[in-house]
Amino acid sequence: MDMQQELARLAVTVRGLKDRQDILDCIQRECRGRDRQDIDQINSCWWEDGVDEHGPVITCAPDYAARANMGHGKFFLMTSHNITNHLCEIDGDTAYCETYTIGGLFWLDGKTTTIAFGRYIDQLERRNGEWRLLTRRCTIEMSADTDGSWVYSSNVKGFLKAHWSQEDPSYQRPIVASREGERW
Repeated sequence: MDMQQELARLAVTVRGLKDRQDILDCIQRECRGRDRQDIDQINSCWWEDGVDEHGPVITCAPDYAARANMGHGKFFLMTSHNITNHLCEIDGDTAYCETYTIGGLFWLDGKTTTIAFGRYIDQLERRNGEWRLLTRRCTIEMSADTDGSWVYSSNVKGFLKAHWSQEDPSYQRPIVASREGERW
């Protein structure tokens, strides 16, 4: 194999790796947006003609962020969407993904946490060089309820509290260790 062929092969490999990373970044940004109730960030992960299926509810992308935030706010004090295993099949400008999730749901009673395990079954498209979600179907496969009051214990006292807004410490730039911020 000559140098030109080797460079061409490497270019294809790098393009595939970049696509996979861009796709995973989109899925992770969408989860982060939901955990911060950041409508702009959620919307930036979806194409305008996208569709989300959460259980029996199918929502068009332009309405999805507000609907998801309303649903979370109606039942929970806080949520945590965590991505684990991620499978990605890229076919040109279309990607088919299966991403395992673990969701933490801290109920409004302030005493109960549900941990739910499921998957996002996604189709993403690349348009103008950018990957975004087009279709999402969600599964729930098991859950566990637990005593959520541990966050009020002396073990957690002094830890930063998360916020459903851009007041969350993760938005602060630069990131500086301090004793500032709302604490448990």
